[in-house]
Amino acid sequence: MVGLIGRLWNLQYKSIVKEASGKTLAVTKFFCVLHVTNTYLCTFALAYGPSMIPTFNLTGDMFLAERLSIKFGKVSPGDIVLLRSPESPRKVMVKRLLGLESHSVTYVVDPMNSDRCDTIVVPKGHVWVEGDNIYNSRDSRQFGPVPYSLIEGKVFCKIWPPKEFGSLMKSGMKDPDL
Repeated sequence: MVGLIGRLWNLQYKSIVKEASGKTLAVTKFFCVLHVTNTYLCTFALAYGPSMIPTFNLTGDMFLAERLSIKFGKVSPGDIVLLRSPESPRKVMVKRLLGLESHSVTYVVDPMNSDRCDTIVVPKGHVWVEGDNIYNSRDSRQFGPVPYSLIEGKVFCKIWPPKEFGSLMKSGMKDPDL
C-alpha cells in the first residue's frame, strides 16, 4: 500500500513539474522574442514636450520606431528619428533629420531674437537634427551635428492618441524640396 501511494505521489509530482516547466519555457521564449524585437527590429517610444509640435502633442504621443533602416543607412532628410542625446546619454530624443553627411544645412541661429541664418556642411559620420518647433527645441542648432551612431530608430507610425493613429513617413516636413 505504501508503494502504491508513493508511486501515485511521484506520478502527480512529475505531472506538476512537467506542466510548470512547460509554462516557464513558454514565458521565457516570449520574453526572448520580445527582447530581440525591441532591440533589433522595432520599439515603442513616447514623445512629450514642445520640441516636436505640431507632429507630436505636448502631453505625449506613443509611436513605433523601426531599427532596420538605421542599420542599412536608409534614412533621409525629412525622416523623424529616435536618437540618444549627445548632451545627456541617458536621454532619448525625437527629432526630424534635416541633413546627412556632406549636406549643406541652413538654419536660423536664434529664432526667438533674430532672423540671422547660418549654413553648415554636415561632417562625415554625422547628421543634422532639429525639432519641428524651432522656437522651443534643443537640437543641432545648440549642440551641433550629431554622430550617426546615436540614431536608434526611424519613427514610422503614431499609435497614441488613437484619433491620430497612422503613418508618420515624411509628414510635416519643413522644406518641400527635401
